[in-house]
Amino acid sequence: METLQDKVAVVTGGGSGIGRATALELARRGAAIVIAEIDPDRAASAAEEIRDGGGRSISFACDVADEGTFEALKDAALERFGRVDIVMNNVGVLTRGLPEHLPLAEWQRIIDINLMSYVRSTIAFLPPLLDQGSGHIVNTASFAGLFTYSYDRLPYAVSKAGVIQLSEGLRLYLAPRGIGVTVLCPGPVITNIIDSLPASFGPEPEMRGPGEQFALLTPDEVGEQVVEAVLDDTFMVYTHPDVRDVLVRRASDWNTFIDEKARAL
Repeated sequence: METLQDKVAVVTGGGSGIGRATALELARRGAAIVIAEIDPDRAASAAEEIRDGGGRSISFACDVADEGTFEALKDAALERFGRVDIVMNNVGVLTRGLPEHLPLAEWQRIIDINLMSYVRSTIAFLPPLLDQGSGHIVNTASFAGLFTYSYDRLPYAVSKAGVIQLSEGLRLYLAPRGIGVTVLCPGPVITNIIDSLPASFGPEPEMRGPGEQFALLTPDEVGEQVVEAVLDDTFMVYTHPDVRDVLVRRASDWNTFIDEKARAL
């Protein structure tokens, strides 16, 4: 995408964290923004901040787990701005609990929000993107989908691995059709995702991160990475490039890698 001027972006989870930072950066570069967010106050606040900066934005309060959300979101964007060029699927929730304590309903909740909402978004927005022969999709995954570093939030990791596979398949299909796909894999970032964390199922496990070598980033830093990826048509965005070393080590000897991780835990 050569320019963001006069493009229209829909950002789910756009009221806070990475979503909000990305929406603000897209707006600074000339895009009109639809802020989709389950919290109407956060959605309205983000849209107002964009308008206060001279940009164009509307808010849309919605629950991405609702079956009709994305059709309604698409209709709202088209009614207000006439087109959609960028769709960022950014909603994600966490859980915690050892595998034997996590109930099926919690698996279903996490996968429905973290993965199936991206599927519902794809079904809604892909036809107009294909009709216009241009656009860009950004799907937010996680380091947790790239390699395993814990076992206390397996539904989250499974859902994020699914997002990566969904994004790869879409990239293969859509690249020849003029539509870009980016998958964002954040490492440690200061966000409010912890707010979605329920009480632990069973004994509270120790929360483990991907590694001390990965510094904590701000949402603004990540938002700029995302916008550059859209402009450059970059598929994979690691917030911390050093994660490639971990992935190469795993791919070189997966058995040893996972055995070492198990001993460390």
